[in-house]
Amino acid sequence: MKASVGKNGRPRRVLIIVENLPVPFDRRVWMEATTLQRAGYEVSVICPKGKDFNESYEVIEGVHIYRHRLPIDARGALGYLLEYPAALFWEFVLAWRVLLTRGFDVIHACNPPDLIFLVAGFFKLFFGKKFLFDHHDLCPELFEAKFAKKGFFFNLMRLFEGLTFKVADVSIATNGSYKDVAVNRNGMIADKVFIVRSGPDLNRFKILPPEPAHKNGRRFMVGYVGVMGQQEGLNFLLDAAEHVVRVLKREDVQFCLVGGGPELPLLQADAKQRGIDDYVTFTGRVPDADLLSVLNTADACINTDRHTVMNDKSTMNKVVEYMALGKPVVQFESTEGRVSAGESSLYARPDDPEDLANKLVELLDNAARREEMGRLGFERVRDSLAWQHQVPVLLRAYGALWGDAVDEPDLERTLAATGSASRAGS
Repeated sequence: MKASVGKNGRPRRVLIIVENLPVPFDRRVWMEATTLQRAGYEVSVICPKGKDFNESYEVIEGVHIYRHRLPIDARGALGYLLEYPAALFWEFVLAWRVLLTRGFDVIHACNPPDLIFLVAGFFKLFFGKKFLFDHHDLCPELFEAKFAKKGFFFNLMRLFEGLTFKVADVSIATNGSYKDVAVNRNGMIADKVFIVRSGPDLNRFKILPPEPAHKNGRRFMVGYVGVMGQQEGLNFLLDAAEHVVRVLKREDVQFCLVGGGPELPLLQADAKQRGIDDYVTFTGRVPDADLLSVLNTADACINTDRHTVMNDKSTMNKVVEYMALGKPVVQFESTEGRVSAGESSLYARPDDPEDLANKLVELLDNAARREEMGRLGFERVRDSLAWQHQVPVLLRAYGALWGDAVDEPDLERTLAATGSASRAGS
């Protein structure tokens, strides 16, 4: 019997809950949802509303999406104290709505925060539903990175993390470091933890001709994509850009930053105050087509995540996306950064923007090295990191919920459907 079909012969039903980004904007969650739908599951998603995603209910590619409002886009500790209870309330209300209309057999919870186990635990206890935890972020370390302190709230985050793994039937980790946290810090059985990386879908994340207009008339362009938030270290990016322009006297380099977030207005003001705003383009949040246009134009791409325990153990999606487009990378040294990028990246000393700037200029001035590093990165994504390589692991994780093996012919059909659907949507 296929893992996607229950003993009653009907498709098994999945309810995915994600709090920090709307769907389908959250690319990892959307790839998971559509992959499961193509594998024969009935899939519903609960998520917040956001820019360009304000419909309370819609169906896209067979996935039923239920969205709720959040009171604020939280930045400080008080903001999170307002956001989390409101999100939990709506997640609980909408879970009841899905249960009474479409139904579900498993809740697939995507953190942050590590509080969705309260919703999943209720339906597991009273209705016998399964619970799969999709571990996106180390929430205790994320708290430490944002607020630079431990203490009561840090310990509370550790408690919530532990309870989440205790309630979960199966968990998904984004890399080996996260699996180690699940098994060694939280006591999850290793056979119940599956590594599903956030690899890009190469049928959509395509290499395209550059668009010279993004370079603002300059010879080189450095690309960046990501949330404009506190822990992303974007002050280091502006430090590096200022060093390139003011100290190294390089007026032939444009920086183009793609993404939105709570820090965006502050970063724009900072660039203007430094007098480098003509060298730094902020696009804000843009459609995927525009994102691809920018990154395909870049001569090199940059990652400036500050050195924290969380960032050292986390796989940054942006780095793998750069590699998928054949772009060489410059980033700060980190454990999982090296695991992902290997020889396709140069590594600066942690939190040292001058070293980052020097390595960036060194790379820009060596076209042959850029080409070789880009090739190595693309081949690594193509051969092991792309989403198509994660699909079998995701389906095995779901099979483990019910002790079912993944049917190989069904897996082949899912992979074929994923590829054809991606090509149709690109």
